[in-house]
Amino acid sequence: MAAFRGNPVAGPGRSPKSQVANKRLVVPFEDNRHLTRLLGEYDANLALIEDRLGIEAHAHGNVVTLTGPEGATDIARSVLEQLYKRASAGEPIGAGDFDGLIRHAREASVPGDGQAQVATRRRVVKARTPMQSAYIRALEKSDLVFGVGPAGTGKTYIAVAYAAHCLERGMVERIILSRPAVEAGERLGFLPGDMREKVDPYLRPLYDALYDVLPPEKVERDLETGVIEIAPLAFMRGRTLANACVILDEAQNTTSMQMKMFLTRLGEGSKMVVTGDPSQIDLPNGMKSGLEEAISLLNGVNGIEAIRFTGSDVVRRDLVARIVEAYDRQK
Repeated sequence: MAAFRGNPVAGPGRSPKSQVANKRLVVPFEDNRHLTRLLGEYDANLALIEDRLGIEAHAHGNVVTLTGPEGATDIARSVLEQLYKRASAGEPIGAGDFDGLIRHAREASVPGDGQAQVATRRRVVKARTPMQSAYIRALEKSDLVFGVGPAGTGKTYIAVAYAAHCLERGMVERIILSRPAVEAGERLGFLPGDMREKVDPYLRPLYDALYDVLPPEKVERDLETGVIEIAPLAFMRGRTLANACVILDEAQNTTSMQMKMFLTRLGEGSKMVVTGDPSQIDLPNGMKSGLEEAISLLNGVNGIEAIRFTGSDVVRRDLVARIVEAYDRQK
């Protein structure tokens, strides 16, 4: 049966110290050099742990002292120890890595506990929220996955990273990325330039993600040879897409007929990912979006999953999450 999931937990918040007895943990680390890199400039990552978990954290030499509610200090110790291992292995560590592990630990009741990841030769993309982990696992398991939610939740970036992962490992022969060119009314023949110049403005976010997860020279070579194809949705009509990872981005701007057309392009040996934000529909007034209709119609179909992200899954920065939540309250 299809799994339709939503994030059941609100974003992180500070635990009131006055309501829970404090615990003091002293966490030692073997190599002070790795610890210094782990904690960041002026211990910025330690300050992030304090803010997210509502505890006090102090570093002295090769020891970090954590004081606060027992559950929060245990999470802090686990996060520090996990990321210390990564730092020791030479992996880059940033605030996002701390935030991701903290979110996973705080929301451990979400199905499929643990931090999932997608690896390409250029980059390892680690889930930064439990819903991102659920999304990655859905991509691994199902042939058709919907990723629905606000901007900044990683739904398109992770889909592109997963497509690159599949291509590098020979799981598919090509990547096909598509978007509806709503602003041009899909009448691209009237725009100046060759085909790539016509569609680039509408597909630029997909290019950006590709160049981030694959070496630039490989992206250019694969675009030239057709191993990677980026095209407007209108160009999908009449095709059967076999042995490919196919991504439709901005799917909230498809009509019902366009969505049906796209979904029925799925051929043997292919995987398909459909991403969109239902709150950002640019279709003409009175025209129904095909995205939510498709999710509703396909609920219960074997091999299909839908992952619903919310404002609490926004990972760009805290301010963006607060902006999304403010707009959501107006609905």
